[in-house]
Amino acid sequence: MTCITPIHLDPATDHFTLLATRVLMMAALPFGSQGGLLIEGAKQSDGKLVRRILAGETDLYRILVERYRREFGRYAAAMLHGDSDDAADALQEAFIRAYDGLASCKDPDRFKAWLFRIVSNQCHNVRKRRRDHLSLDRVEDPAHNPADQDLERKEIGAAVGDALDKLSAEQREAFVMKHVDGRSYAEMAELMGVGEDALKMRVHRAREELKKHLKGLL
Repeated sequence: MTCITPIHLDPATDHFTLLATRVLMMAALPFGSQGGLLIEGAKQSDGKLVRRILAGETDLYRILVERYRREFGRYAAAMLHGDSDDAADALQEAFIRAYDGLASCKDPDRFKAWLFRIVSNQCHNVRKRRRDHLSLDRVEDPAHNPADQDLERKEIGAAVGDALDKLSAEQREAFVMKHVDGRSYAEMAELMGVGEDALKMRVHRAREELKKHLKGLL
């Protein structure tokens, strides 16, 4: 049985933010939690691994893939309306592009932030290509729910998906990182290369937009 991490929000956080967060967290569940690696080099820093890969030890790239595939897989699933196929495709393409362009990573010690930008850009590309096919219908496995409850979940998921689509790419990304990934603003700033104040404003505006578009649900 899959356990859902409790959502800890500020007391001032509104119910619309909680609803959207819950839906997106359910969508990201197929990617599970980060696992460990028991192979040579698994405990080395990103920077050291990148340098060794560039020096010819290309097999070590699989360590970086395993290190970030779940974390960024959950992010991709949330960004792509819970479509696990699209998320897997976006993530695979991002890892391929990162490998092909690894020499362009100017600061190997900041590989995670560099990879995040590639994953984020690929998610945006997939959304543009498949906008008409995206859905949040897979919020929860219908085999485990009565038909009426499942229908209600699908309707709520679709409404949340429509509301999230109305956010700008920057607002959606910031909202997902803050409320689904549970990152601090400091970590978000490190990954995105954006100031904390700007990120706080993006999250605030995303909440206000969600409140406006979801007010009929609660």
